[in-house]
Amino acid sequence: MSPKSRKILVTSALPYANGPIHIGHLVEYIQTDIWVRYQRSRGHLCYYVCADDAHGTPIMLKAQEEGISPQQLIERIGREHQRDFEDFSLSFDNYHTTHSAENRYYSNYIYEQLKKGGHIATRTIRQAFDPEEQMFLPDRFIRGTCPRCKAPEQFGDSCEVCGSTYSPSELIDPVSVISGATPVERESEHYFVQLGDFEDFLRAWVSGRDQGANGQARVQPGIAKKLEEWFKVGLKDWDISRDAPYFGFEIPDKPGKFFYVWLDAPIGYMASFKNLCDRTEGLDFDSYWKPGGDAEVFHFIGKDIAYFHTLFWPAMLHGAGFRTPDAVYCHGFLTVNGQKMSKRRGTFIMARTYLEHLNPEHLRYYFACKLGDGIDDLDLSADDFVKRVNSDLVGKVVNIAARCAGFISKKFEGQLSDDLAEPKLYAEMLAAAETIGASYEAREFGKAVREIMALADRVNQYIDERKPWIMAKSEQSAGDVQAVCTMGLNLFRLLMIYLAPILPRTADKAGEFLGCGPLRWEDVEQPLVKRRVNAYEPLLTRIEVEKVTAMIEASKESAQMSSSIAADTDNVQLQQIDISQFEIVDLRVARIEAAAEVDGADKLLRLDLDLGGTRRIVFAGIKAAYDPSELVGRLTVVVANLKPRKMRFGTSEGMVLCAGPGGKELWLLSPDSGAKPGMKIR
Repeated sequence: MSPKSRKILVTSALPYANGPIHIGHLVEYIQTDIWVRYQRSRGHLCYYVCADDAHGTPIMLKAQEEGISPQQLIERIGREHQRDFEDFSLSFDNYHTTHSAENRYYSNYIYEQLKKGGHIATRTIRQAFDPEEQMFLPDRFIRGTCPRCKAPEQFGDSCEVCGSTYSPSELIDPVSVISGATPVERESEHYFVQLGDFEDFLRAWVSGRDQGANGQARVQPGIAKKLEEWFKVGLKDWDISRDAPYFGFEIPDKPGKFFYVWLDAPIGYMASFKNLCDRTEGLDFDSYWKPGGDAEVFHFIGKDIAYFHTLFWPAMLHGAGFRTPDAVYCHGFLTVNGQKMSKRRGTFIMARTYLEHLNPEHLRYYFACKLGDGIDDLDLSADDFVKRVNSDLVGKVVNIAARCAGFISKKFEGQLSDDLAEPKLYAEMLAAAETIGASYEAREFGKAVREIMALADRVNQYIDERKPWIMAKSEQSAGDVQAVCTMGLNLFRLLMIYLAPILPRTADKAGEFLGCGPLRWEDVEQPLVKRRVNAYEPLLTRIEVEKVTAMIEASKESAQMSSSIAADTDNVQLQQIDISQFEIVDLRVARIEAAAEVDGADKLLRLDLDLGGTRRIVFAGIKAAYDPSELVGRLTVVVANLKPRKMRFGTSEGMVLCAGPGGKELWLLSPDSGAKPGMKIR
């Protein structure tokens, strides 16, 4: 490495291990990967680590729903995530999980250090409790109206509209996401990090005035402004504990109490890197995470989790004696065709669905075109996506290679000229390396792309002016054809070196075609002359509009079973399904053999059902509408092939069908007289 080389550790936010990766997630990972690849191309030692965020109540409940253990769930999801990331050319040095021995160790260690420093408080709180499910509710399993801006349908810990944070008890009209019941409050002893202890440090850290800093702000101006608002309101103690049942790490010496997922999730950055260090000779964990070292640490995250990464995380690290990040870079959200991603419109596109229809390099390029150093949202317009990729990548960049390679192969057996015909033009394009590099460094990828495409226009102009296809008709102009095409291929190589952080696979293919191996930034000053190139094969092909349409239609199909009704302003619009989808649902007549109230549940009745010799137990939320004694002997209709759902009271093995808005106005569906238990509804 050169004397000016840097030691850099980079992370992206950890994807949650209860569902697939979608293109909204990919904005962050592609942004981070481009920056990492640029740093490596300049000779810096840059490690990129990530992990699955594998703890919390949602994962526990999803595993119960699928009838598997949380460990089985997170292992399967982890494999799926890594497969998708690999197919989008994300260059992680290590991809781990927060459910690891390394993460448990550092979670316990940081907790104990904060405790020794007097930063942990214990107090009894009144916490939201689902009376039907008989469990304390995570903040994200409560929804209601924001107490600050009055936006509806917000989570129990923060508002996605105004960015405020609050406690679930402050929500207006809260409901449990699990059962729909109104949460009640129950007492529980919890553990808190006293965030206010770190206010002076955090103010200095945000501005870059903390010890050892270079005076550069750690966050973007928009985030700094939001942080100042939070400082003025006052930093609240942070609840870092959750009650059983919970999938996570139990707090040392506190049976039944678990670390809140947001404590151990960012520690996953350290744990993943530690896992890499333990497997890599000479890689020292402390040189990156202890204060005073020469390494740099950068986090790339979405703006919605800025509070956790710019207040909680640096406070935890500082309080436990670790170094803090050099910067936390936030990005905006992805919209599609100017609107939030929508399953109904087919624009909530999973990474795997995209990969089944389109080239991942195309999406990497399009996101790069849109990405800057700010936190504004970016839009993926389907029409613009097709036009820009086809025009820029196919029509401008790879077209240069296609135009020149044929002449070199056919007329000169792949041999390039002995020198460059236009060294001045080469020098002009070479001079752009520093400004393009500065844009990459500053995460101004859109700016870098615009300059690269301007250079591509200049190269195409050069070829158009020389017209090698006309010169090739004259034997006397053979040397000129070779000179022009050699020049064109060298300029193409420069363009691909500049684009390599964005298009790694295309750059590799270009290197193979040119016979020069990997395209490296350090080689820009050495043109390719007096050598052979290989036969040209298409490096990229145009996007076909039909494939984009097919991808959107496939996204609609994958969402149909998860959402059947979409509410409009005045109407309820039914999402249509075809007969094959309806036939999947097995509806059967059932006789209610017994019915009883469920202790501790406000809305549930336990129904013992006879499906013609098959017995089922179903928990139904019909207590307000029916006296259990009225139901015994009655025929009803049940979804017989619904996956069993484990509940605190037992396992519900189906669903009885009802009509009505709910509460007392609810009516069980009943077949006509003559129906018998077990009959299939057709």
